[in-house]
Amino acid sequence: MMKPSPSCSIYTRLFTDDGKIPNHPILPVIIYSGAFPASPDAMEDVFNRNGWLNSWTNGVFDYHHYHSNAHEVLGVISGEVTLRLGGEQGETVTLHAGDVVVLPAGTGHRRLNASSDFRIVGAYPQGMSYNVRTGAHGEHEQALKEIPHVPVPDTDPVFGERGPLLEHWSGTSIRHPH
Repeated sequence: MMKPSPSCSIYTRLFTDDGKIPNHPILPVIIYSGAFPASPDAMEDVFNRNGWLNSWTNGVFDYHHYHSNAHEVLGVISGEVTLRLGGEQGETVTLHAGDVVVLPAGTGHRRLNASSDFRIVGAYPQGMSYNVRTGAHGEHEQALKEIPHVPVPDTDPVFGERGPLLEHWSGTSIRHPH
């Protein structure tokens, strides 16, 4: 069973609502730098084993978007990508093969640049279905109503039953029903 690298570094970022992209009011983005440097192809299996399902492999849209009804994990399988997280006023982050980022519901993200060999895998807690919102007129108020109802996952997509997600997100929102 593939395990994350012991030298994995964890970073968190909390973004504010910019009036177009709501971001999450409480839960921070979690970046796992160097989580799977030797085996990035194993990330989808690790995510799925840890209860993050409904996975796909592809790229990241080159326009700001967010999911108001689901949290999302993204793991870079190959190459590198530069993302803008948190909307236009957010932060630029470069991720490399083996890096993982967890985006709480409402967190804006878009691809700014990517290498020609870039591939990424995404998944959602308990295989939740997800919407795609772009900050278009009329979406914001509905998103603000949906985001607080997205339950905090029972597992960390990288570490499973224990991990940074559970430490940083515990006690902040409702849990998945069993």
